[in-house]
Amino acid sequence: MEGKQKRKPNWTSDESLALASLVDDYKHILRRKLNPSLTSDMKTRAWGEVSQKLCAMGVGPSRTPAEVEKKWHNIFSNSKSEISSYRRTVSGTGQSVIVLHSAINLIGYIKLTVDLTDDVLGSTKSSVMASRDEAQHVVECDLCQQPVSFFCRRCGVNLCDPCVLIHLRVKSKNGHDIVDYTSKDDDDTCHCDSHPQNDCSAYCKTCETPICMLCVTIKHKSHEISELSDKIEELLKVIATENDRLQSFKHELERILEHTTKLLSSISSIYQLRKDEVTARGEEWHKQIEEIVKKLHQELDGMQKEHETVLKKQKEKFEEMVWKVNEINGKTRKLQKSKNVKEMQSFVPVIQKQESLSDVSKYSFPKLYEYKIDEYLENKLKENELSGRILSEIPTVSTVIDTGFPADETKSRLFDMAVTDDNKVWMGGASSELKLFDLQGHHHHTVSITNTGMYLCMYNKQVVYSGTKALRMISDTDTVVTMFTTGDWDTYGVTSAASGDLLVCLRKDDQNKVVRYSSTGTVLQEIQYDSQCQPLYKSAYYITENVNGDIIVTDWEKNAVIAVDRLGVFRYSYSGKDTKFDVCSVATDSVGHVVVTDYKGVKIHMLNRDGRFLRYIIPEGGINKPHAVCILGDGEMMVGECLTGIAKKIKYLEE
Repeated sequence: MEGKQKRKPNWTSDESLALASLVDDYKHILRRKLNPSLTSDMKTRAWGEVSQKLCAMGVGPSRTPAEVEKKWHNIFSNSKSEISSYRRTVSGTGQSVIVLHSAINLIGYIKLTVDLTDDVLGSTKSSVMASRDEAQHVVECDLCQQPVSFFCRRCGVNLCDPCVLIHLRVKSKNGHDIVDYTSKDDDDTCHCDSHPQNDCSAYCKTCETPICMLCVTIKHKSHEISELSDKIEELLKVIATENDRLQSFKHELERILEHTTKLLSSISSIYQLRKDEVTARGEEWHKQIEEIVKKLHQELDGMQKEHETVLKKQKEKFEEMVWKVNEINGKTRKLQKSKNVKEMQSFVPVIQKQESLSDVSKYSFPKLYEYKIDEYLENKLKENELSGRILSEIPTVSTVIDTGFPADETKSRLFDMAVTDDNKVWMGGASSELKLFDLQGHHHHTVSITNTGMYLCMYNKQVVYSGTKALRMISDTDTVVTMFTTGDWDTYGVTSAASGDLLVCLRKDDQNKVVRYSSTGTVLQEIQYDSQCQPLYKSAYYITENVNGDIIVTDWEKNAVIAVDRLGVFRYSYSGKDTKFDVCSVATDSVGHVVVTDYKGVKIHMLNRDGRFLRYIIPEGGINKPHAVCILGDGEMMVGECLTGIAKKIKYLEE
């Protein structure tokens, strides 16, 4: 039968896959319906080009355009049937999609399965797209950006319904494990990298990886092996420790977040107060400074906007950190019930690099630039602030008091003093006693205390001193009463505030801060960092409050006077006029002068309320190693010489 035509071989998988790829290239013609801009002739020519390109690829015998078109329609029809059958199987059993390998053998070469979505999955796609409109974010398939339905655990790939078939066609040394997307995180097993079909049951210390029993006898035979449970326990301990570290500062983080939120809500009133202060000073000097006041208002308005933005960003940051800590806690709890060592190993560096509370701090406001007014009218302001008084050219000493305190190992005797309402002075020195003197130098009373009288102040007409991690008060019956304790923090300088609170310098290890306490020990405010989140203090010793609300501290390690405003915002720092400056104690008078004792410089520094140097106060006869200082009123101060134990009453203002 010479005239009989020989039958062409069947289509191979490679040939069918090539056809699917070519049809995908022409789908804008072949998959669309006929319309005035798309004629049947155009489709015929397209099938002809597909046939020619398929022949040129050399994956099979030459096929006519009609044969190519017929084969494609068969593929399309079979694909629809397979996907429908697959969806019925999964929805009925909830099983992993690995069972579809038989289907893949039939139609796994179909690259255009995505195009079947409108034909087979129309209702599903519509419901998913509807939910997309309702939700803020829909997870998409990693292959085609359609809404996700499944997840391959072995490859970590999100998949939609059609792309499952395409993905299973891809060869992988670890195989595939496809599950419903909602259960992608439910895997509690650890699969062997070398034998994905096996679960890990041991741990190779040499290679630092979990392995299966087959690996123990082959690839890792000569390695150091341990029980998988031992490694799990070790990793869980690390994770638990790190989680505890993060949780330990969660409460403090939330407290700072709450404080930041309150600051943000009150910032308008705070800046309005600042505006009022500037306006009051402008009215005091009338038209001379009207333009300066307007300029300051503009600066403050700009600062307000800037700080509102900063605080909002900080609030968002703290909210994000709280959310992250909660998320890590949830992950930790989950891993504590898991045996997935690889997931634990990957989680350890994640949790270790999370920020701690020490990496963050609350934002504070920079200083108000009111000094511009003072610079402009400096001389007139000095006259006004002195209320008719002038600085003495040579301050005079009217009283000398020998306190009688013994010398300690450093030969120091007199440390601090506090003035009573009836113009007497409590003095503390190198003994477990406090002594009360009048301004003429007469000794009136002595009380015993629990430690040396290093830091004193008057509070509600009673003398208060810093004890060991506590603040203590001398009662009317001369007994020592503990007002409150400060936990792990050591107490240093203490002063009473105009608000009726107590301001205390605290130290723990290398941390220093100022805390505002109520009389019962309730923490009302903490001042520790500047606007750049850097520590304000390195070694805070003595403290006082100025008439404008500034909180002024002497820092012995920085060798400086550091002032913040009533909100804890940095105002200024003063480090003396020469290299001999050795800051010790600090006090303020009724018009806002800041008086600082200079231990090695053997003089007193006087500053204005903005920290600008005014003059030295060196009394006649000089002063030896000044340490303690307090303001008496009527233009007088009491200064204590540390080494001699002598206190001198000095007149520094005159009528």
